[in-house]
Amino acid sequence: MVDGLHDVLAANPVGDRLRAAREAKGMTLDDVARMTRVPTRHLQHIERGEWDSLPAITYSVGFARSYAKAVGLNGSEIGSELRAQLGGGQSNLSASSYEPADPARVPPRTLAIVVAVMAALLIAGYFIWRNDALGATDPQADAAALETPIGMEEAPAPTAAPAPGQARAAAAGGPVVLTAIDDVWISVGRPGSPSLYQNTLKRGDRYQVPADAVGAQLRVGRPEALAVAVGQTTIPQLGPAGRPLGNVSLAPAELLARAQGGQAPAAQR
Repeated sequence: MVDGLHDVLAANPVGDRLRAAREAKGMTLDDVARMTRVPTRHLQHIERGEWDSLPAITYSVGFARSYAKAVGLNGSEIGSELRAQLGGGQSNLSASSYEPADPARVPPRTLAIVVAVMAALLIAGYFIWRNDALGATDPQADAAALETPIGMEEAPAPTAAPAPGQARAAAAGGPVVLTAIDDVWISVGRPGSPSLYQNTLKRGDRYQVPADAVGAQLRVGRPEALAVAVGQTTIPQLGPAGRPLGNVSLAPAELLARAQGGQAPAAQR
């Protein structure tokens, strides 16, 4: 700043007026800084007339107007007086030293770091989840698959042997299935033992006799309302319509013998 400008600014009516108004209200520069969001050092420069330490004239006028409003003066009037006082002398000052009038609007550096770290964690978590969802491949298994000649694939593992009861049912033609043609009461059990199953089947309901229910017998209220099958073989009606039956053997072999006409009807209950 040239000496001539220092001489012109030696008298600081705007700064003196603002300081007097502040002191009359019993306020400190920190109080004004909190109200205006203008840094305290800028307010000090204004009161001292150190205009060459402030940013360009446009910002200096804005700071002075904010200061004036905080201490009860007319901001527009103070701004006009300051422009006249400076006479445009600061138009060539660099604005590179300007700091925002509202520092609260600038996010803290710590917050920016935290946000960046969280974003990195989210991205890493996404890729870990994606790899788990797609399933990691086994390089050794892939290599073995490539080295296996065509037609020499590994034979499938043998299936487990069926349980004895299941084997008997399969040998006799399949499982025994009771299907309700109409609402019908049935009871399945072994002589002298509690019932394995007892219920009223609704039309379309099915009950499959357990394969290991050796010696199981059927009691049925309406034989005409019950269809019996062993695997794919349909067994003829077990007894006359309207007459309850009991002690009907549910052994697959004996039921198939009924289908072939080789067994007499079951005893009446």
